[in-house]
Amino acid sequence: MTPLRKLGSSDLEVFPLTLGGNVFGWTADETSSFAVLDAYTAAGGNFVDTADVYSAWAEGNRGGESETILGAWLKARGNRSDVVVATKVSQHPDHRGLNASTIRAAADASLRRLGTDHIDLYYTHFDQPEVPVEEIIGALDELVRAGKVRYIAASNISPERLKASLDFSDREGLARYVALQPHYNLVSRTTYEGALQDLAAREGLAAVPYYALASGFLTGKYRAGATVESARAGGAARHLESERGPKVLAALDDVARSHDAPVATVALAWLAAQPTVAAPIASARTAEQLPVLLGVAELTLTDAELDTLTEASA
Repeated sequence: MTPLRKLGSSDLEVFPLTLGGNVFGWTADETSSFAVLDAYTAAGGNFVDTADVYSAWAEGNRGGESETILGAWLKARGNRSDVVVATKVSQHPDHRGLNASTIRAAADASLRRLGTDHIDLYYTHFDQPEVPVEEIIGALDELVRAGKVRYIAASNISPERLKASLDFSDREGLARYVALQPHYNLVSRTTYEGALQDLAAREGLAAVPYYALASGFLTGKYRAGATVESARAGGAARHLESERGPKVLAALDDVARSHDAPVATVALAWLAAQPTVAAPIASARTAEQLPVLLGVAELTLTDAELDTLTEASA
């Protein structure tokens, strides 16, 4: 049985891999999504990440498709109490921004789609610097007091705004962020490492990184001359244009060989071993794609291997 990890200062305990719900209702239909969710939970997984906006960008979608599928699955399986559900506010076409009334309305809409009376972890998806942190935290605190949200978290936020939010929560005795969802992986380190990571460490926040596999680049599928059919191929392939991308792949190949493990598993294991990181996020369109991701729970890299990968990606 894979040991669960404590999520920051909360009492939530989560599997070391977060299942990303961004593909539900986009590149994975309901049947495929159910199969992925079934396989993830059968392997011991318990932490699913979605957002109210997923997947408004797909033709014919309006946003909320991922939450709706997840809600239907939770109802069908009758396992709501076994799953830590994380969702986000600020980007849904009908509920844009982070003013207090928007947060309240968006949370109620998410609860309806998820078919549940509470959200375990509620993120501000993208910070809105023009909205005072006092208004944002005040609205989130209301949701916690009403029992609609258990814990709050932030994504895509500056160290300055995060610090101001935490200070306000402490000063007023209001709900406090327990986690942070940064863009962070082996080929994108500067967005998190430094001031944001230092602040998270000081304040006891857990990091739950998104783009953990750099849009698929860190699976090793994207090589010079290779063609990959994927909705994310453009974003992944751009990493080949830098000197660092191929260098990172070479280092991943070496470490993967020594463990007889897939490249993607090694990339996730590096991320999971970084300070403050609790559970990297990765998504799968099919159940067949999951074992490579789930392998992070069993793979422990040596200090020397971690150093090799860190140096290659510097």
